[in-house]
Amino acid sequence: MKSDKIKKGIERVPHRALLFATGITRRGMEKPFIALISSFADIIPGHTGMRDLERAIENGIHSAGGHPFIFGVPGICDGIAMGHFGMHYSLPSRDLIADMIESVVLAHSLDGMVLLTNCDKITPGMLMAAARVNIPSIVVTAGPMLSGRYEKRRLSLVNDTFEAIGQYKKGCLTDDQLSDIEISACPGPGSCQGLYTANTMACVTEAIGMSLEGSATALAVSSKKRRIAYESGARAVELVRKDIKPRDIMKQEAFINGIRIDMALGGSSNTTLHIPAIANEAGIQIPLELFDEISRKTPHITDMLPGGRYYMEDLEFAGGIPAILSRFRSELIDMPTVGGRSMFEIADSAKVLDDEIIRPLDRAIHKEGGIAVLKGNLAPDGSVVKQTAVSDNMTRFEGRARVFDSEEAAMSAILAGGIRAGDLVVIRYEGPKGGPGMREMLSPTATIAGMGLSESVALITDGRFSGGTRGPCVGHISPEAMEGGPLAIVAEGDLIRIDIPGRKLELKINESEIKKRFATWKPPEPKIKSGYLSRYARMVRSANTGAILKTD
Repeated sequence: MKSDKIKKGIERVPHRALLFATGITRRGMEKPFIALISSFADIIPGHTGMRDLERAIENGIHSAGGHPFIFGVPGICDGIAMGHFGMHYSLPSRDLIADMIESVVLAHSLDGMVLLTNCDKITPGMLMAAARVNIPSIVVTAGPMLSGRYEKRRLSLVNDTFEAIGQYKKGCLTDDQLSDIEISACPGPGSCQGLYTANTMACVTEAIGMSLEGSATALAVSSKKRRIAYESGARAVELVRKDIKPRDIMKQEAFINGIRIDMALGGSSNTTLHIPAIANEAGIQIPLELFDEISRKTPHITDMLPGGRYYMEDLEFAGGIPAILSRFRSELIDMPTVGGRSMFEIADSAKVLDDEIIRPLDRAIHKEGGIAVLKGNLAPDGSVVKQTAVSDNMTRFEGRARVFDSEEAAMSAILAGGIRAGDLVVIRYEGPKGGPGMREMLSPTATIAGMGLSESVALITDGRFSGGTRGPCVGHISPEAMEGGPLAIVAEGDLIRIDIPGRKLELKINESEIKKRFATWKPPEPKIKSGYLSRYARMVRSANTGAILKTD
């Protein structure tokens, strides 16, 4: 065992003395040392229920003959960090989490890991660490939140609170109604109720084989989730004994399966950042174009929030990810999973319990999957749109640019009524380097939707979007403005065309004018010049790479 480095031999007397100080027994010293890495936090709803799950995982580890050591990593709630300075830290926290896990696990020569996670950047950060450290590992996602309730209507965080801001500004909601909605939308623990980034990444984690079947959709408040936690703890010990490592699971074919299931669900566009970053840690390259290639061949079969009708609880009761796998049995690549059963075995034993929530392929909601990659003179290295959350009449749009150099400037104009039908909002210098941190633009996109403008206004950015964004919103524009991408020289009033079916994003000015503008363009001063974000800005690469950090 790897832990023999810290517990065997005469030269390890001091090490054993320190381990005995933790309360471990001599019998425990002979067992595999399993790290239980928890992202419990009182301030993140998706993580407040993790204390119970930690106990279940510990019991599972003990029952299988391992000894658990728990340590924590921090998390950021994207919803609370949204729309202000805090969002600069969200994406960069992904790399901090991976670095912290690497540091603690390798410093203490631990044998295996159970990764307890849930929300947006924490799950990919933990998977990056698993691929990098490559010791036997299993992921437990803490589960979705139940839907809220208001006047016999179900509520979700994004569709019913962020969009409520625009509805209130438009005069569609009273003060009392707004107050009732905000206290009712999130009734308890769990990740936000739709197919936003946290739940999308939970589904991807299960689809690539890194969590037990059923883990992604088992509700945070359910005993099923506690049973999965217990079994995951026990399974971690078995993975150590059989020496099954993350890179034995997370191969190129597994990521292809994960992207396919993501496209079928219509998940968050943030997977185009996270899947390549996780794969990169496993020594695998996932180009942005692969998402588009798979999406073109994968029908979208679940009508999930934010663009659709259904909540995560509906997907759970319709059969969850195993049921989705069963729909795509002939398209999947048979791969091993941490649970011991192969993808085909899981798909073959699954049942679809609701044909409306998980539709058959010949009755798909859209013939293509959730994400489209657009290129053109405005995005030479690509950009991303969640096409299944765009209405048919907005898949092609041409508008006059309203240009803003920050999210705050755009938000001020939107709330002041300065954006009108036919406008195309441009938010730049919000990319990985320019932000820094590639902030999510949920506040402007949700406010536009809440004001009833999502059918007449588009938005493009080198920043990114929450999984809750809907409407004609194109992000991840690469190269970003701060690196001299064409977005940097867009001027107020320029004509821009979005063509999702044609996969085009184009600035409608001639090449000579573009060259003329670049001749006088200079990058602005960095917004943040000290601390972690300043270091991150110097190290981070473009969005089309997954915003991975430079190693040279």
